[in-house]
Amino acid sequence: FEGDSMNDAVMPTYGRLDVAFTHGEGSWLVDDQGNRYLDGLSGLGVVALGHANPAVAKAISDQAGQLLHTSNLYRIPAQEKLASELAALSGMDNMFFCNSGAEANECAIKICRIYGNNKGIADPTIIVADNSFHGRTMATLTATGNPKVHAGFTPLVTGFIHVPFNDVGAVRAAVEANDNVVGVMVEPIQGEGGIHIPDDDYLPALRQLCDDSELLLVVDEVQSGNARTGRYFAYQHSDVLPDVVPTAKGLANGVPIGVCLARGIAADQLKPGNHGSTFGGNPLSCAAAIAVVNEIENHNLEARAAELGDRMLTSFRDRLGGRNNVKDIRGKGLMLAVELTSPCSEIVQKALDQGLLLNVTADSVIRLLPPLIITDEEAEQICDVVCTLVEEQP
Repeated sequence: FEGDSMNDAVMPTYGRLDVAFTHGEGSWLVDDQGNRYLDGLSGLGVVALGHANPAVAKAISDQAGQLLHTSNLYRIPAQEKLASELAALSGMDNMFFCNSGAEANECAIKICRIYGNNKGIADPTIIVADNSFHGRTMATLTATGNPKVHAGFTPLVTGFIHVPFNDVGAVRAAVEANDNVVGVMVEPIQGEGGIHIPDDDYLPALRQLCDDSELLLVVDEVQSGNARTGRYFAYQHSDVLPDVVPTAKGLANGVPIGVCLARGIAADQLKPGNHGSTFGGNPLSCAAAIAVVNEIENHNLEARAAELGDRMLTSFRDRLGGRNNVKDIRGKGLMLAVELTSPCSEIVQKALDQGLLLNVTADSVIRLLPPLIITDEEAEQICDVVCTLVEEQP
């Protein structure tokens, strides 16, 4: 790469900001001009332990010096160790390792479909939610409840019914109207949709409905998992156990990894030859993930995320709660949102100019996913910059 302009050799699939980072430490990034930025987004919820985390860096370095890849034709001890740790944390029985959240959700969809086919259902159908986001592959973008994600990619994959989020009655009506339903797939908190948090009884009611109708409950924890919301998985706030749990993002602090966890009958569906991944669960990604899991547990980052998230929510509400241009302020742990009454995408650049990285999703929702390791002072700085930017909005 040479020059100061965007590289035309890269497909323009992102509206990239014109900034390039060279290194980082903790909650901070430094660009190629030497400017420092407080990271309020964690690489879209990925770098949960901050940049250049020493424990993760050591795990990657040590593993890279020993073995990177053998394939899943052979046992991978690091994969088995990580699986045991995640099973203990989640209450799940087993899991499939892949490389991303979309792949983990693809695996969940395949589990639901083979479950249905094994029951003699010719056209297995999964109920999904409006305003959801499950990925960019053909199946996961069809499952996603956002027409903008669908645009240009018809014909879409069949086998999905969309209903309103946080509406158990709509799910029940869809089940009663369709004999082919085999599962319900929802996010416990809608991330890309704008940090929408359902009622406390939503997941328990879905669990009961799925039990009554012999359906699989899939809870997409790609963004909300790995201590982001104050519990290791967000479904643990509701004291329910799903049948299938896809997760990714924060699991390996930037090393690509995805996991689809399953329990009970869902854990018995996939057999040799049904599914696979060349790179999934390789020694390097699993070593990084083991380091992340250990750091989360050793430093009690679940509790830290819960405490700091509550404090930041209070700060936002105290300062912005009465403003006419603020529609809502919400969050769970360190998944935080300030929703404005009108589109506000320009705030992303304004925040960058102030040395803060954040994101606007759903056109008018300022989304924050800061590292779990941010200090009290860094959290206050994030709140202050965001509040100032909102106060300056018309």
